[in-house]
Amino acid sequence: MKKINVLIIVLVSVAATVSGQTEAITANQAAKGTALQLHFEAGEAHNHPSFAVWVEDLQGNFKQTLFVTKSVGTGIYPYKPAGDLKWEKGPGRAHRPAALPYWFHKRDEEKLQDANIPDPDNPVPDAYTGATPKQNFNLAVRTDEPLQGKVRVLLEVNQPWDVNEFWTNAKHPENTQYLTSCQPAVIYAVTIDLDKPMDMYYLNPIGHSHPYGADGKLYTNLTTLTTALDIFTKIKLKIE
Repeated sequence: MKKINVLIIVLVSVAATVSGQTEAITANQAAKGTALQLHFEAGEAHNHPSFAVWVEDLQGNFKQTLFVTKSVGTGIYPYKPAGDLKWEKGPGRAHRPAALPYWFHKRDEEKLQDANIPDPDNPVPDAYTGATPKQNFNLAVRTDEPLQGKVRVLLEVNQPWDVNEFWTNAKHPENTQYLTSCQPAVIYAVTIDLDKPMDMYYLNPIGHSHPYGADGKLYTNLTTLTTALDIFTKIKLKIE
């Protein structure tokens, strides 16, 4: 598949405010594309997760990132390794392929070694990044260009050190990347039709990522996941 490199320069304001129990986040509002409003309801397992939202066509070809949490988008995390599999408060530069592997690989079709993972020298533009919300939140975003026809909106979410009876610390003890994640990232998706838009869409889980980021495949068996499926209890999308 031929890779197309596109440079987009936009002026953006990304802000978060708290209104009652729902945070409001805006991103890429200076763009001239389609306006989307997403509403996230935090589950009992919600605890500073990392996530990315993006758009692709029905053939699975990546179109653009809509939003990604700041730590993943910059490669600078609030905790850093302290030796002997321990962590201490950062900030610290980190290479974490287990964070959001499906999105990492989707955004780089050639999948060059490490080229798909943002770092402080090659961050995701501020247009598309923001802090992790602490509670329920609304995310108002715009695509760079107007969407047409049918497309898919996807989300990948992961929470650090999220163990359960199947994804234990002892499952891949030799892999330090796995130990930063344990239960793998969960992928949600919905297909929207810009020609015949519905009043509301709901993103539903369709699979999970590789547990330590070794590939960009979609693993559809969700039976081993527990709290990873309760980070969000509902994700709604509306075309403005």
